[in-house]
Amino acid sequence: MNFYNKVILITGGTGSFGRGLSFHLLKKYKPKKIIIFSRDELKQFEMSNEEVYKKNHRIMRFFIGDVRDYKRLEYAMNGVDYVIHAAALKQVPTAEYNPDEFVKTNIIGAQNVIDACIAKNVKKIVALSTDKAAAPINLYGATKLCSDKFFTAANNKTGSRKIIFSVVRYGNVMGSRGSVIPYFKTLKKSDFFPITDIRMTRFNITMDQSINLVLFALSNAKGSEIFVPKIPSYKILDVAKAINPNCKTKVVGIRPGEKIHEEMITESDSHTTFDLGKCYAIVNPANGLILKYYKNKKNFKKVPENFSFNSGKNKENLTIKELKILISTL
Repeated sequence: MNFYNKVILITGGTGSFGRGLSFHLLKKYKPKKIIIFSRDELKQFEMSNEEVYKKNHRIMRFFIGDVRDYKRLEYAMNGVDYVIHAAALKQVPTAEYNPDEFVKTNIIGAQNVIDACIAKNVKKIVALSTDKAAAPINLYGATKLCSDKFFTAANNKTGSRKIIFSVVRYGNVMGSRGSVIPYFKTLKKSDFFPITDIRMTRFNITMDQSINLVLFALSNAKGSEIFVPKIPSYKILDVAKAINPNCKTKVVGIRPGEKIHEEMITESDSHTTFDLGKCYAIVNPANGLILKYYKNKKNFKKVPENFSFNSGKNKENLTIKELKILISTL
């Protein structure tokens, strides 16, 4: 997709992904405007003072705002062509203790984004999701599942407007704030690494892969899909060994709402999931026209019945050596 002279708005734009995407768009394309919509004044100030954004100050716009505030969202979307919805509350233990706050941001905020996009006739919208939204057992995952449902159903309420809503689903971006690798790196010289469970696995995606998936969705979405990347998994124990081969570990038990293995496509999803080559697309079964499109596409292959994409059963797993190489680039 060509972003030349286009206006892109990123909710939660001061987060790891928002910064990565903004940098990519500035380096590879010539957008008319990139709007960073977020509620953290300090992060916006720090981002705006980074060299790449100072150099492109005529393109960058920094809007203080919260996705809970519909009026502010609607105002920020004047003249916007594409929206990437990355704003969310994400910490699993925090969600268990503060469920109402997660509902306000992740569910009501998602509906506000949808309504503002429709009101302002935005062309395409991609929402970022999480593997925790597949068969969720914690509140964070449940709120993101609701968000996914809102965005994939939003195509049914656009009327005559040519607006396309889709979702991308993946796990934590490697090295992003709050993820396990930066945390373990701070413990490199500690006496031991706390391991929740020696069996625990997670999906791994790099920043570049996550950006490319969003750009793929913007270019190829027909509406109501959840795009899932084909990415490898790793064992949490192997991450500790990759950071410190001689580390001692201590099993501390899983946190409330945490899974041993994550899942991005459940067996129940398999009935309307298609293999697109580099990624999968889960199509909302309520959208018959889009489902028919995918069924009739010769180069799209329907996945087998009862197929699932699970980090513990993934055929592609990163070795300790591969993890070392990836971690060294962070």
